Amino acid sequence: MADQVKKPVKITETILRDAHQSLIATRMPTELMLPIVEKMDQVGYHSVECWGGATFDSCLRFLKEDPWDRLRKLRAGFKNSKLQMLFRGQNILGYNHYADDVVEYFVQKSIANGIDIIRIFDCLNDLRNLETAVRATKKEGGHAQIALSYTLGDAYTLEYWEKTAKQIEEMGADSICIKDMAGLLVPYKAAELVTALKNGSSLPIQLHTHYTSGVASMTYLKAVEAGCDIIDCAMSPLALGTSQPATEVMVETFRGTPYDSGLDQNLLAEIAEYFRPYREECLKSGLLNPKVLGVNIKTLMYQVPGGMLSNLVSQLKEAGAEDKFEAVLEEVPRVRKDFGEPPLVTPSSQIVGTQAVLNVLQGERYKLVTKESKKILSGEFGQTIKPFNPEVQKKCIGDVKPITCRPADLIEPQLPKYREECKQWVQQEEDVLSYALFPQVATEFFKYRQAQQTGVDVTKADAATKSYPV
Repeated sequence: MADQVKKPVKITETILRDAHQSLIATRMPTELMLPIVEKMDQVGYHSVECWGGATFDSCLRFLKEDPWDRLRKLRAGFKNSKLQMLFRGQNILGYNHYADDVVEYFVQKSIANGIDIIRIFDCLNDLRNLETAVRATKKEGGHAQIALSYTLGDAYTLEYWEKTAKQIEEMGADSICIKDMAGLLVPYKAAELVTALKNGSSLPIQLHTHYTSGVASMTYLKAVEAGCDIIDCAMSPLALGTSQPATEVMVETFRGTPYDSGLDQNLLAEIAEYFRPYREECLKSGLLNPKVLGVNIKTLMYQVPGGMLSNLVSQLKEAGAEDKFEAVLEEVPRVRKDFGEPPLVTPSSQIVGTQAVLNVLQGERYKLVTKESKKILSGEFGQTIKPFNPEVQKKCIGDVKPITCRPADLIEPQLPKYREECKQWVQQEEDVLSYALFPQVATEFFKYRQAQQTGVDVTKADAATKSYPV
């Protein structure tokens, strides 16, 4: 074992956010979370990830809940634990870039309503797209964690990661997260990566991965031995598959070693017992598809995250072309290379995946090009690590001159416009932000909320049966 100095590993619990986002399309309602909060608060987690990512959209769209209300209720229950959220940099929790005034206001309100740690990432690892969110988080007294979307490719050398870690520390971030959204990080590579990040900065290192390719628990073991400070885990009823390694398993793995987390297995067992019936219920209803619980080693071959795989299947099914699945999987790495080798994470994974489907279905590459593909090739999402394929860029955007500045520098302040557009629905300041991110979805929710308040009988959307792009 590595050096025997005591260095307990810290654990971030994901069952209230990424675990159910990964396995049951973010459908866990707030009312199911609240009864177990007091017990979870006794565990001594480093943090509880409970907000951000797809939870915001899902609350409004499918569960007919106010995401801000969820956060306030969780904050009231977690008296001793830090609450954490996932934030897509200049995209916030949406899929397009927003003006700095919207980013700043969203950070302010997130922290005011109870968030302690904001994990901020960019789908291209373009650090310019993280500057505003980091600055705003620090201004509000929050912990700004920059997450690097982990991916493979010629340009992603250990030197690249080490240099990026140095830049992150210089930006004023409080910690670094390795965000391995596709489960690509294998054990010995994890040790090398953690070492490189530690060489590049003095910041704490956190590791987030998914069990999709089957190696995640071993990856955590080697990463912690190499100096990783914090790992993301999920309580066993919603662990493994496309979710995270199980909390109880990792706690037991390090028991009696210099990395012993000190967490109480009896307490964890009580929490797991609470969530187990919900897992069974989700399996019976079909909300938890057994397919997402298996190991898919093709993840390592094609670098396709689990959620992206299911999206590709559904796109091909709609087109009556399920037989083209293998061809699309082979096309994904080619499109990714044409697009400057970006990591495949929301929204770049959807953009690359959809373009790969079109290329295969049309029988000609880039015969049809999505507007999002054009945005990437025009520089509207930021800078990729490698240049675009010039022939593909020319075919897709013609003579349009790509932008090279930070994309948000070209966006005028947006808050006044959003405030004006949704003023008839606003019952709390946060409503403006819900509207800014998801105008149509938020408006539908506001109408539903108003109908509930006025006593009109409105049936809740059937959250378990609607499809949702993870």
